[in-house]
Amino acid sequence: MHTLDLDYVRLAYRSDLHVLFLRWTRPVSSAEHQEGYQAALSLARQMQVGHWLIDLRTRGLASAEDFRWVMVDFRLTLAAALPDLDRRLAYFVTPYHAMLIQERQREIEATNPLPAHTPTAVQAFTEERFAQQWLAAKP
Repeated sequence: MHTLDLDYVRLAYRSDLHVLFLRWTRPVSSAEHQEGYQAALSLARQMQVGHWLIDLRTRGLASAEDFRWVMVDFRLTLAAALPDLDRRLAYFVTPYHAMLIQERQREIEATNPLPAHTPTAVQAFTEERFAQQWLAAKP
């Protein structure tokens, strides 16, 4: 297992599952938010993994602006970095946060459609096993 522990996020690549785990350990600033995703992308490039499980239960949701950054800017960066891989982001959250993520995602995708060649699926889950099943499913 390849791991990287920052002060605010633990990254772990599980080769048996072919999944990159991001477990946020505390609330973060916008800069830390972006740095955490960039660190994860660096590990994902190294391991060639497009399926990520992002645990937000300890950290909570990002601000609306930071979530927009992930949904628009970072998804484009991820697609460019791993163009030949199926890309999925599974968010592991509380039930209330799952509803907020879905609402924010609908709003962002309605106003900022991504080009067809850059699909990265995003889904919120309140149980980790369902997130892992979704990540393991064939595209």
